[in-house]
Amino acid sequence: MDHDHYSDAYIGSILTEVKTVAIIGASANEARPSYFVMKYLLNKGFEVTPVNPGQAGKEILGQMTCASLAELPGPVDMVDIFRASAAVPGITDEILAMQTLPKVVWMQLTVRDDESAAQLEERGIRVVMDRCPKIEFGRLSHEIGWAGINSKTLSSRKPQLGNGFQSFGIRK
Repeated sequence: MDHDHYSDAYIGSILTEVKTVAIIGASANEARPSYFVMKYLLNKGFEVTPVNPGQAGKEILGQMTCASLAELPGPVDMVDIFRASAAVPGITDEILAMQTLPKVVWMQLTVRDDESAAQLEERGIRVVMDRCPKIEFGRLSHEIGWAGINSKTLSSRKPQLGNGFQSFGIRK
């Protein structure tokens, strides 16, 4: 698997097939990316279980938080990792020790570990690295097109608008 380039079909099939997600590193802080990704996935109909030992036994977005993958109430289709790349080998060991393996392990933006990816793939688990399911879902469903974004590149920089741009907002 080429983890530098994923086809839209590969990402789309994952987002279509997955129904249950465990988010490792989920945060109760609504300013954290893991919080709004979890909120987005819940709003899209995914069943999400937060995993964070510091929040274990507490609710995040109405979902009870588990301390570890071993404490999940049942099998999950996907494990979404919101931890630094250095933590991935240990998380991979935890995933491979699960009674029912997930179909997918998704590593968030900037998170990558090729050795762990190879171990997971050897066990039949699909892997996505350095991507965000919220961004990919929005891109493939064309939701981000509603905001005038219609490319395969997302940036924090404001685009230079040429002549003929239509504004759908309120103008002064």
